[in-house]
Amino acid sequence: MENGTFYFMLFEDLGYIRYAFFSLGFIFYCVVIYFNVLIILAVFLERTLHQPMYILILCLSINSVYGTAGFFPRLLADLLSETHTISREACFLQAFVIYTYASYELTILMLMAFDRLVAISKPLQYQNIFTPRFLTILIILNWMFPMISIGIAAILTARLTICGKNLLKVYCHNYEIVKLSCVNNTINNMYGLIVTIATVFLPLSFIIYSYIKILIICQRSSREIKSKAYQTCIPHIVILLNFSLALFCELTLSRFVNGELPLSLTVVLSLEFLIVPPFVNPLVYGLNFPDIRKKILRLIKTSR
Repeated sequence: MENGTFYFMLFEDLGYIRYAFFSLGFIFYCVVIYFNVLIILAVFLERTLHQPMYILILCLSINSVYGTAGFFPRLLADLLSETHTISREACFLQAFVIYTYASYELTILMLMAFDRLVAISKPLQYQNIFTPRFLTILIILNWMFPMISIGIAAILTARLTICGKNLLKVYCHNYEIVKLSCVNNTINNMYGLIVTIATVFLPLSFIIYSYIKILIICQRSSREIKSKAYQTCIPHIVILLNFSLALFCELTLSRFVNGELPLSLTVVLSLEFLIVPPFVNPLVYGLNFPDIRKKILRLIKTSR
């Protein structure tokens, strides 16, 4: 491949409208960072929020900052650039960040579901089970597993001989790069399927099992316990449904839909998992958890 670069085709012929896209993208990115940093500071600075559920919400906001940092700066730069090319190394790095972001989102939601399941099914033993040490181990495993599994996928892709350079995306996408190879990529496809099952379908299956179990327990409980359980679980379920729908759109478009939808609609749907969750997550948790909301309001007041 000439000069070891990739070319983003979707930035062609945008004309002056790219400045409008840049302005909207820049404002949206700043809002996302602002909201998520508020959540991070609220949980970090307030000792009463140093509990497993809130710490996992903090992890979710950190992941939103991480994922958007891997996408928005490059997107904004490309909107103002005349070349729209990216080096091979930078492309693999961006793909790694975006893929690990998506995987982290699901594994964190899985830990949240596990936390709520233990809290509701074994309330008296909850403090003994979810100790700081146990939570730390879970979070470390949560960060390490996607990093290693997706890192191996990146290495397998990097070893391929790439014969093309045109990407029909606005960001680097591992599967799109694999399709540009001119050698046998069966190993990549097989390993990609295994990673997808391990980092997407297994966490989703556990999450669904956990919330079904919670619903069954709630039906047998008193009205007070049922109300408290729903109050803490519904925001998690809203976030899960939002991200699952966005991720389903991305997986379907990249694997099964080839030019069957209008290009603009394809771009919007493929970006949903990168744009909507980082914006919606802090709003849902900030509005639905009074302890977080109070701390955020105090932070806003003191910053004035």
